[in-house]
Amino acid sequence: MKKFLKKHWMDVLAILAVAALGIFLALTVADRFNFGKKWGFFYSYFVTNKGYKILLNGMKNTGLITLFGFLIGSLIGTLIAVVRVIPPYKKLTRYGQKVCSVYVAFFRGTPIVVQLLLGYYILLPLLGVHLDPVASCVLIFGLNSGAYISEIMRGGIQSVDPGQLEAARAVGLPFPVAMIKIVVPQAIKNILPTMGNEFIALIKETAIVGYVGAVDITKAFQDQGNNTYEYMIPYLMMAALYIVIVALIATMIKLMERRLAKSERRN
Repeated sequence: MKKFLKKHWMDVLAILAVAALGIFLALTVADRFNFGKKWGFFYSYFVTNKGYKILLNGMKNTGLITLFGFLIGSLIGTLIAVVRVIPPYKKLTRYGQKVCSVYVAFFRGTPIVVQLLLGYYILLPLLGVHLDPVASCVLIFGLNSGAYISEIMRGGIQSVDPGQLEAARAVGLPFPVAMIKIVVPQAIKNILPTMGNEFIALIKETAIVGYVGAVDITKAFQDQGNNTYEYMIPYLMMAALYIVIVALIATMIKLMERRLAKSERRN
């Protein structure tokens, strides 16, 4: 311990100085903004009036929208990516690639909130489809995510050695089978970090589902502020909760990357 302090005493002093400054600023801000009173309002609604139940429901809806939206997006994105890398020898393939290009251009060129409003209030009613807000958000977020995942997947497919597909075709596998069984699994290993970033982005984008009446994490804390007329603590807690969720998911993605790297070294 003495050797460590003797060698790093400047670093220790700097850390202590930063910690002392942080505590001083926190106490100053707490005193200026009457933090204790605001915390009392938050605790009263969140615990005594069981506001935590709304938050638990919001967390469940956030998880459902993110998970199923990502699964739908992965399926759509993979199909679009495969269509866009098929050699355009046939007329049907060329038409399919044009449709996919328009799809990707629309969902990448408009804000997700615009897509959500158009889908929920205009497109779904015109089609006669009646879904609850959470199910509608799953569908629309899945369509949006599919456009981005298609580009990620297309890059992953193109990163695979072309000889893999040629070898599969040489032994008699049809193009779709060779793509699904040989190329796509290798592409997924290459794009895992980027897919993880897409999943995290999807979690944060769910903060807008309150526009169509769905209750998520953001909506739950907004209701807390609306009921107590105090927004400081709810919004700080909301930010902290999102940071914790994203940090946990990022850690899980890193663990998956390490396991894949170990399996590659063994092979």
